[in-house]
Amino acid sequence: MSIKVILADDHKIMRDGLRSLLEKQPGIKVIAEAEDGRTTVDLAIKLKPDMVIMDVTMPDMNGIEATFRIIENAPKIKVIALSMHSDKQFIIEMLNAGASGYLLKDSAFSELVNAIHAVMTNRSYLSPDIAHIMIEEYKHILSKEKLSVFSILTPREREVLQLIAEGKTTKEIAYTLKVSTKTIETYRQQIMDKLDIHTIAGLTKHAVREGLTQL
Repeated sequence: MSIKVILADDHKIMRDGLRSLLEKQPGIKVIAEAEDGRTTVDLAIKLKPDMVIMDVTMPDMNGIEATFRIIENAPKIKVIALSMHSDKQFIIEMLNAGASGYLLKDSAFSELVNAIHAVMTNRSYLSPDIAHIMIEEYKHILSKEKLSVFSILTPREREVLQLIAEGKTTKEIAYTLKVSTKTIETYRQQIMDKLDIHTIAGLTKHAVREGLTQL
């Protein structure tokens, strides 16, 4: 059975070119075209295609809003963004709206075909340039999130935290590390202050979550 596709782009020459190329592919059938987001939504709800290939910036209603409304009304329809925009904000908003793929318009046509087949098997598809942008964004987000115990605590503090999480008493930890119980108490307070966790149970849970030890 053919994959039924709606093409949404405000440039007719773009739609004509895509239709011509797609209809030469076995198993893909273009069933409608739209030049704005509102028409795209109406056609998608009416015709129930398998997929919409969606431009991001279109008049009357943009591709992000159109994608959101299509997925809201017909969640089985897949959407692939095909855009000239590589700005991370466009990418993130399209993916948040429910798009399963994002390609740039200067991608090779073969890549679009690959994306169509990938998305139709419930996988996501990002063109390599887009994937690189999203990886950098993900790394940036991680760097702004709360730091892990490996960057917050000193090696000795991590050692003490692990022993606390493993149920050792202050005296046992002091004996193991060959320091005084007062020193261990000081370490414990420093750990609690740095992590903003003020119970042994909380420290234990955090240590397990961070991979310092296992219950």
